[in-house]
Amino acid sequence: MLPFANLGADPGQEHFVDAITSDLTAELSRIGHGFVISRNTAFTYRSRSVDTKQIGRELGVRYVVEGGVRGSGNKVRVDAQLVDSETDALVWAEQFDGETADLLALEGDIARRIAIALGIELVGREAARPTRYPDAVDYTLRGMAVMNAPKTRRTYAEAISLFDRALTLDPRAVEAQSYLAIFLAGRVTADVTDTAAADIARAEALAGQAVAASPQSAAPHMAQAMVLRAQNRFNEAIRAYDAVLTLNRNFVPAYANIAYAKLSAGSTEDAIPLLEEAIRLSPRNSDVGSWYEAIGRAHLMETRADQAVFWLEKARGANPGKGPGLHASLASAYALEGESERAAAELAEARRLGSDDRYSSISRLRAAFTREPKAQALLEATYFAGLRKAGMPEE
Repeated sequence: MLPFANLGADPGQEHFVDAITSDLTAELSRIGHGFVISRNTAFTYRSRSVDTKQIGRELGVRYVVEGGVRGSGNKVRVDAQLVDSETDALVWAEQFDGETADLLALEGDIARRIAIALGIELVGREAARPTRYPDAVDYTLRGMAVMNAPKTRRTYAEAISLFDRALTLDPRAVEAQSYLAIFLAGRVTADVTDTAAADIARAEALAGQAVAASPQSAAPHMAQAMVLRAQNRFNEAIRAYDAVLTLNRNFVPAYANIAYAKLSAGSTEDAIPLLEEAIRLSPRNSDVGSWYEAIGRAHLMETRADQAVFWLEKARGANPGKGPGLHASLASAYALEGESERAAAELAEARRLGSDDRYSSISRLRAAFTREPKAQALLEATYFAGLRKAGMPEE
């Protein structure tokens, strides 16, 4: 992590540029699988003209993060890039914009967004590196990289297999235990497993082992939270996700999963800001379509059918291959908006994509939902009411 350059004309902005460098160094240190050179060491390179390969050799690092900051009026833009120190190749670059009304908040916010984007990029690159004799860390990174793609039945199965291979090599690997538990429970909540009870039981055991071995790490607590949500213990899950963010505020999936748990508990208005925060922090995340869908469902449950349609259509655009649940929600929202033909078409698509007969009637679909009484009442008044208008029979 090299000191960022002040690309503006105002030398008084130097303190802000240095603060960005310091904050980003701190945020990058939250990313596992490696180490980050300290701020003091990095600042020794401020006035030196040294190429990336030399920095890599001197510091023993594989990647170098560098960039610059420029301001104009009340706007500021930060350019960041990731360079492979072995080849001097640019592997990632992005711009981040903000307003200078609150510089302290802006420093931290931009540093977090860069660190989150870099974390996803680094996992993918490290997982793709050719390795003659993969170890547990290699297989864990590969599993995480698979799950950085859109989540499907196939990707869940592939990632779980990779985490299993990691644990075969190192049965006490905490990250492999944690992420295996996260995605075993995750495929239960996503309804893409035929072995839900066994998945939950195994995830619960793995999460317990991981937390006992590393109680100050975020991933083991995320595993416990995912298990609680898969067990429909939504209020306990919310507290567990909060613990994740206390340990690592950049663990973006925790924001979305708190929102999912709140939707299941009927706290719809609380869910939307959490989902918006996840989108703001990681707008290119492969799960962004699911986050749009959840915002749409929250609006639908609050009888804002027009807003529900907007977000659900946005979700469909972000992930055209989404499953039957999205189409059922759209069918309900369209019907409540009086668009009967579009509602009927979406209901037909939900039935076509469904792996069972739950979308054939209200009673069968209701049986598939396990919700708190508050959420159930909201669903009856909105979601199910819309599906009746779309043509779904009672029995």
